[in-house]
Amino acid sequence: MDNRFICIHGHFYQPPRENPWLEEVEVQDSAYPYRDWNDRINAECYSPNTAARIQSGEGKVLDILNNYTKMSFNFGPTLLSWMKDHAPDTYQSILQADIESRELYSGHGSAIAQVYNHMIMPLSNTRDKRTQVVWGIEDFKSRFGRDPEGMWLAETAVDNETLEVLAENGIKFTILAPRQAARVKAIESDNEWTDVSDASIDPKMAYLCKLPSGRSINLFFYDGPISQELAFGDLLKDGANLANRLAGTFRDDESPQLVNIATDGETYGHHSKHGDMALAYCLNYIETNNLGKITIYGEFLEKFPPKMEVQIIENTSWSCIHGIERWRSNCGCNSGRPGWNQNWRAPLREALDWLRDTMAPIYEKGIAQFTEAPWDLRDDYIKIILDRSPENLEKFFSKYSHNGNGLNEDEKTKILKYLEMQRHAMLMYTSCGWFFDEISGIETVQVIMYAGRAIQLLNELGGPDLEQEFIRRLESTVSNIPEVVNGAHAYLSYVKPAMIDLLRVTAHYAISTLFENYIEDTSIFCYEVFNEKFDTIEAGKQKMVTGRARMRSKITYEIVQVTYAVITLGDQNIYGGVRESISDEAYEKMKSEMTEAFNKFNIIEIIFTMDKNFGNHNYSLWHLFKDESRKVFDIILKKTLEEVEFSFRQIYENHYSLMQAIINTRLPLPKAISTAVEYVLNTDISKILKNPDPIDREKLYRLADEAKKWSVNLDRDMLGYIASRRITALIERISEDPTNSDLIEEASATVRTLNGLGISLNLWKGQNILYYIAKEHLDTMRTKAKRGTQYAKKWVESLHSLEDSMQLKLS
Repeated sequence: MDNRFICIHGHFYQPPRENPWLEEVEVQDSAYPYRDWNDRINAECYSPNTAARIQSGEGKVLDILNNYTKMSFNFGPTLLSWMKDHAPDTYQSILQADIESRELYSGHGSAIAQVYNHMIMPLSNTRDKRTQVVWGIEDFKSRFGRDPEGMWLAETAVDNETLEVLAENGIKFTILAPRQAARVKAIESDNEWTDVSDASIDPKMAYLCKLPSGRSINLFFYDGPISQELAFGDLLKDGANLANRLAGTFRDDESPQLVNIATDGETYGHHSKHGDMALAYCLNYIETNNLGKITIYGEFLEKFPPKMEVQIIENTSWSCIHGIERWRSNCGCNSGRPGWNQNWRAPLREALDWLRDTMAPIYEKGIAQFTEAPWDLRDDYIKIILDRSPENLEKFFSKYSHNGNGLNEDEKTKILKYLEMQRHAMLMYTSCGWFFDEISGIETVQVIMYAGRAIQLLNELGGPDLEQEFIRRLESTVSNIPEVVNGAHAYLSYVKPAMIDLLRVTAHYAISTLFENYIEDTSIFCYEVFNEKFDTIEAGKQKMVTGRARMRSKITYEIVQVTYAVITLGDQNIYGGVRESISDEAYEKMKSEMTEAFNKFNIIEIIFTMDKNFGNHNYSLWHLFKDESRKVFDIILKKTLEEVEFSFRQIYENHYSLMQAIINTRLPLPKAISTAVEYVLNTDISKILKNPDPIDREKLYRLADEAKKWSVNLDRDMLGYIASRRITALIERISEDPTNSDLIEEASATVRTLNGLGISLNLWKGQNILYYIAKEHLDTMRTKAKRGTQYAKKWVESLHSLEDSMQLKLS
């Protein structure tokens, strides 16, 4: 049917989780067994949607689909920035999907842009609205190589000024919830407006929204009921049901109709397991059964321009029935924690507004010597955020040199610090900071950390110290947790300790050198280390490192020359000192004094000498950044854990008969004994899975049986994670040598063994690789096997065995 169109939009977004001082996501234990939540959600959703299997009712794999080619989507710029570095295969598949979609949809790409860091636009001032849109557009262009046609608004929060800014910057359309429409009428018609403020707008067409300035923008309104069922119901359990539900809303007439839905993209795999496969099946089912034509908003808009005009209800969103109150008041929208309130939301926003508005004139005055258009300069800064290479920086700075002379290094750093202050002053408005229930929650602490970084940058620029007043204002943000008290306490407990400067970076570097060998020059997150002197002495467990280096921020290009000394007396007993650099003579004197104290192994004298040379700038293991801290403690604990394992193994082996007697009388093992047994069994199974040699199936099953026998818990999440990675690595080896039947047999035996362990395995990547191997080679090998070729017969048999083990049906 040529007049029936279906568009599925996914809003793919994660709140920025980067440490504002390191520009990297640190390890997040709550994402276990993955490193962090971006890593976990990529594995569960973003990556699977690049290669989602379409299966028949009998389970046969019919095809593999990059879902992004057949749906409308947007990705948050900050998420794509993380993905480019940490999930490059997924990142490239997403970009490729947009290229391929242009062949499908009359030159229109499936990707649309997003306001930069998910700021609630109606609550933003005009300057921030403009920068959010400009940065979102520039980020999109740098990745997808074209101008965006549409732009997603955070939480679809909208007002007329936001639409004006979109239109002013060439955005053709955005997508809203049905309850955000106020009234409609035919374009250029004298008919009266029809009220649709009860969410009764017809979502099957595009609408024109004429704006006060005389500009206009096109609006789409998604189908609310289906989107709700998909996001919060069980509609995604069956792709055919979803397809029929979508097609079932078409009217029985000849007018062009667009059934369109919009949900969080994480619905397809993270919130709903195997949602990626259900989506792929749905898209395929729609096309093969001619239920409608899959399209995207840009193509539909070109083919069927609006015939109706719409006016919006300002200050509304898709996730708060009270408009936009979820981001500024205790409106009742929350995650459902009984007895808690969100009275903290209003004073938090007021504190941030005060901070933003206090810093704005300071920024304007401070940057005035370089430009007469400070806010245009901020808009232009996205080009540096996207490419911080020295060459691009010089190109950027050449536009702002004064009197025809180039900028000196201090002036460059000054400009960058002012711009970074402004970047963080926008990041602190990321919507997630207000979405959840508690002022001390991870998302809210994150936005307060951005505020802390902006305050620190202003201090470094010689501006007024705003920290104490900001903390005072946070006292009004009362926590639901008595121990937290309020936002001021959260700031002092979580934000203040996280703050770092170049001396703290040096301390991290110096302490790290006690445990690993750095090359002469190295990088630590967004900092560079250029070593000038490096001296070390060791005596048994004790070790001392002294040195001089230049430390440079890759973000602000600030550079400091530093001197450091650090000593470990064994285990966690570490003492370090850092100061700005001293003369060669003073350095040699310091090294001599430290060496003398070290050789005496006199802790009191070591600490005294450290204080004498470095004053208050003393550091310990506590000052390591989170990832390195974990790595160092693993090294420190290695011998301890070996001793623990030995002791637990002695308990397990020496008291086996006693344990047998206990369970024979149907009594549970004492906790002290069961803990030892659990540790030993998990350790032994993990060692088997990590060992590259062929798996000892008999031993593995015996260990699993032991766990059942003693009623102890296996760490199924971690064991499943390790096992899944091993399987994927085996299948990847086969893809490098696809006709090697011995490799296939090894993989088949391994997967069968691991299936018998009773742990959850993530097989999708290996299954997809196997599908492509079979697609390329299976028919040829079958033909050869029928002709009597023995190696081909063995290959086919081995592949079918692996196919069964991988729970895959290829034929």
